[in-house]
Amino acid sequence: MTTKALLDQELIRKTAGPGFIFVFSGKAMGFVANRHMECNSIADTRSVTSREPVDCIKFAPACMLFQCVVEQKLRAIRMRNLKIILAYDGSEFFGWQVQPDVATIQGTLASAIGRVTGEKVLPQGSGRTDAGVHALAQVATFATESPIPAQNLVKALNDILPPSIRVLEATGAPPEFHARKSARAKTYRYRMYRGAICPPSLARYVWHYPYPLDEDAMLRASGFVIGEHDFTSFAAVDSERGREDETISNVRQIFASTWERAEAELRYTVRGSGFLHHMVRNLVGTYVLVGKGTLKPEDLTDILAARKRSAAGATAPASGLYLVSVEY
Repeated sequence: MTTKALLDQELIRKTAGPGFIFVFSGKAMGFVANRHMECNSIADTRSVTSREPVDCIKFAPACMLFQCVVEQKLRAIRMRNLKIILAYDGSEFFGWQVQPDVATIQGTLASAIGRVTGEKVLPQGSGRTDAGVHALAQVATFATESPIPAQNLVKALNDILPPSIRVLEATGAPPEFHARKSARAKTYRYRMYRGAICPPSLARYVWHYPYPLDEDAMLRASGFVIGEHDFTSFAAVDSERGREDETISNVRQIFASTWERAEAELRYTVRGSGFLHHMVRNLVGTYVLVGKGTLKPEDLTDILAARKRSAAGATAPASGLYLVSVEY
């Protein structure tokens, strides 16, 4: 038997299920070589007990099935689950989720992975950021058979991706790890520029709001959302929800929620177990109403209890929102 056949035999012995390799149609068999061997046929097929040649034609259907199963098992062994961390400027993209005829983060990343690995994959993100929303550390996962080392993959992807998307890190992950389903907490930040004139270099990355606001009242209001609440009043209608047989719930737990000044910027940072579509931007829009005096800080309690989108403020612009981090 050739060296390749011996190696294939050992690999098959390690990958096939117990009792499957040597039993076909009730008879014990020796090794069934794959059709890529030099002879391009079944080779070295012998009866374990009698050592007499076995009719290859007779066992051809079983051998074809055998080869198919082994190829699937070998593919599963080669498959890796990779976790990547990426940052992006969302200004020129129509959000994360792939869409026909428009540029999206997911679609652009999938195209780059395909060019590097030769595979058709769709990376799964920790969440679907909206059009114009940015990320400092979005997390995505995808399965690949490519043997390219993770660090080399980072360089290869960044050579192909546009400058507005950067892969910061790539590491192997357990097969069951999923960027979205495995997430335990996320942190978002919203930036408002309070100066009279917004520098052009910041215009795409902040909400320019130079009008009077009671920032202390906004800070007090932000504390009312901490804890576990039903955030229906702050959720946009999302037609994609419930398509994966998941239980739909608008209950989320907020661990931290605060406003802070950073020179000419007023920044809102919120950390929670998860966030609904437009939830952070709707919170910011509501806090602005508090800052303007239209609402009082304690009105946040009534807005949460109402569970009606109309009870809360308008949606703040996407440009000021950043996904800061995802925790697992």
